[in-house]
Amino acid sequence: MKKTVAVEDVNVTFEDQKKINTFARNTNRMTEFKDEIEAKKKSLQNLQDASDDLTMAEDDTLNIPYQIGDVFISHTQEETQEMLEAAKEQLEQEIKELEGKVSAIQRVLGDLKVQLYAKFGNNINLEADES
Repeated sequence: MKKTVAVEDVNVTFEDQKKINTFARNTNRMTEFKDEIEAKKKSLQNLQDASDDLTMAEDDTLNIPYQIGDVFISHTQEETQEMLEAAKEQLEQEIKELEGKVSAIQRVLGDLKVQLYAKFGNNINLEADES
């Protein structure tokens, strides 16, 4: 014996459509922020690796090329180390800001999910596809 699930006929109001659209936009923004966070974390790891390699350098008198934009500028090992530290701090701050934005979006999405599932139940799917 098969169970059939009755699909309720729920009217979608303009307000409901605005909530659905807001949910979709915020989901896309959150995905973009997460991708940006991952890219910045890779850059941060590259800076950390460069800093570690620089620390292991034996000759302190060598000028180290440091890329600024499209140009490489030679600096002393100490100056280059300071520049790497400053760049790492900047990236860490940017990552923290992006993570804050993701958290704020997740709170908004949570509220919208509650409201939309309360009205539409199983007739709406708000879960992200993990493919």
